[in-house]
Amino acid sequence: MSTVRGRWPASWRLVAFGAAPAGARLRRVETSPQFTGGALRNSVPTRVVQPGADARALYVSLTGWRHRRPAAPVPTYPLSPAELDLRPASGLRLTWLGHSTVLADLDGARLLFDPVWSTRCSPVTWAGPRRHHPAPISLRDLPAPDVVVISHDHYDHLDMATVRFLARRTGAVFAVPLGVGAHLEHWQIPARRIIELDWHQAARIAGLTFTATPARHHGGRGLRQASTTLWCSWVVTGNQRRIFHCGDSGYFPGVAEIGTRYGPFTATMMPIGAYHQLWPDVHMTPEQAITAHHDLHGQVMLPIHWATFNIAPHPWAEPIDRLIAATRATATQLTTPRPGQPIEPSNPAVLRHDPWWRPGLQIPRPRHDQAQHQPGQPTVPPQPTASGTPGRAHGTYPRQDSLTR
Repeated sequence: MSTVRGRWPASWRLVAFGAAPAGARLRRVETSPQFTGGALRNSVPTRVVQPGADARALYVSLTGWRHRRPAAPVPTYPLSPAELDLRPASGLRLTWLGHSTVLADLDGARLLFDPVWSTRCSPVTWAGPRRHHPAPISLRDLPAPDVVVISHDHYDHLDMATVRFLARRTGAVFAVPLGVGAHLEHWQIPARRIIELDWHQAARIAGLTFTATPARHHGGRGLRQASTTLWCSWVVTGNQRRIFHCGDSGYFPGVAEIGTRYGPFTATMMPIGAYHQLWPDVHMTPEQAITAHHDLHGQVMLPIHWATFNIAPHPWAEPIDRLIAATRATATQLTTPRPGQPIEPSNPAVLRHDPWWRPGLQIPRPRHDQAQHQPGQPTVPPQPTASGTPGRAHGTYPRQDSLTR
């Protein structure tokens, strides 16, 4: 078994746990304004889990699985490399690839946010939340990104197998929050390709300005790892457009401060899933995501952080249904593409809602003149059984290593 160094015996630690900051990196963490009392902290008091709720949190996480899965195969868009090779006429294109993974094409640069291609978001391949749908395009077919952007080091946002593949096969620079570079270096990614930023620090990469901005969440990847890796949201500024990727965050007053300081935004990518009353401070509800979008002075909102993995006990489609219901009372421009469907936020057509998540509805196929994607993996899981559940779909996805080989 591959191991990493740390206080735990070497045989107990997996390489996927990464490594804690040390040396000059640790000194930089300890001098951060966010570091106090021996750990990195949020700007407002934050409970990861409600006090005394650990046992209840475990119970709700292990129950209610029937409602937490899609009732039918998730219809991903048949994305092709040729389609992504075409530069967007408006200068900005967003392609949601599932959960928080978004490929953005801005001013001729390709940015890949929180890329996760593995079958499970877990330190092991045999346990942990498993995909409800395959990635809409394989890593081999994905056009090489110029910048890989990571919001924090949790397994559903920082996937070791994916970033190692991208480091080997592309020349991408990795923009990460403070301390997270320790994981990447431990996974053999050269330090010269890693840019670590504290909140409100900025770097110029690929002709764009990347600014790490606050979020209300937490970091950590190991079993007993202290909070020495930061979490953040990201502002990316181009010549005429700005985009905001929230990563993972609960709602807090700092969102409005980001909007005042860095907005307005052509598009915001806002998390709408994985909320629960037992951990209300670290994940937004759909209604809070809309409030945050308006606090940010966002024009078009792309919902993320739902549909791909089971990491909370709410029903699978509840986040998007609540979001749609909430937008009826607000002047919110919302786009709801299928996983893998490219959209240009400046195009009014993307604001039409395609309720692809509701089983039994006919999903329009691409026009005959659109390039078809044949990456070697199916874009739609096997058909459901007579019971209406995905049958063996949860056992037919490729293994973690086969997604990135």
